[in-house]
Amino acid sequence: MHILEQRIRNAHAEGRTALIPFITAGFPSSEGFRTALADLDSHGADIIEIGIPFSDPVADGPVVEEASRRALAAGVTLDGILKELRAHPCLRAATVLMGYLNPILQYGTEAFARDAAAAGVNGCIIPDVPLEESAELRALLKERGIALIPLVAQNTDEARMRAYAAVSEGFVYVVSVMGTTGVRNSLPPQVLDTLRRARAAFPLPLALGFGLHDPAQLAAIPEDARPDAAVFGSSLLRHLDEGKSAASFLELWKK
Repeated sequence: MHILEQRIRNAHAEGRTALIPFITAGFPSSEGFRTALADLDSHGADIIEIGIPFSDPVADGPVVEEASRRALAAGVTLDGILKELRAHPCLRAATVLMGYLNPILQYGTEAFARDAAAAGVNGCIIPDVPLEESAELRALLKERGIALIPLVAQNTDEARMRAYAAVSEGFVYVVSVMGTTGVRNSLPPQVLDTLRRARAAFPLPLALGFGLHDPAQLAAIPEDARPDAAVFGSSLLRHLDEGKSAASFLELWKK
């Protein structure tokens, strides 16, 4: 079993939803990122999703986009992120990098797979790499023990879900809405159908993201459709930008 799947299964065995906080590398500052990373790790994150800043983040909403802009302006690079992670070899949480293909191509796909593994990365989410174009990168990552996480949404039909299921490991990222990331007051009713269809198609745990900001949103989902993990990013980034700690944010989700 891949370590990402194991972390989520372990949380389920403890009777809870696995927590996957997202934080943009280098945000709100270099030192602030290091502090937040340590706080998330020591206060209950099962998996930490780390965003690679990019100038054209097509899947990201305004909060994550602004965090990327500020990180890029401060000089954050993919090479620097991997070096930063190598400096934290004792993280308890598993780690996933979320980014776009262009910086990875510039870095070199083989070098990226090698260096990401050396930095302790366990998975990657790359929204602009469709299934049909993912085989080479998926194989390079898999060779290093890194899962390429599939994203599915309400417009992903059953056949495509099963095609992803045939090659995927770790977990499945279920996108709650058609659109970009960001806090939303409520989840659309279509998300229940998406979760149920994904549950039928994949043997892997389901992680729900895009728009989560309150545990009550998960509690409102019927048990048969409830995801195994919750991904939250924009609400955490806002929390950090207000000068509050990552630890205090996670405590809200652990209640």
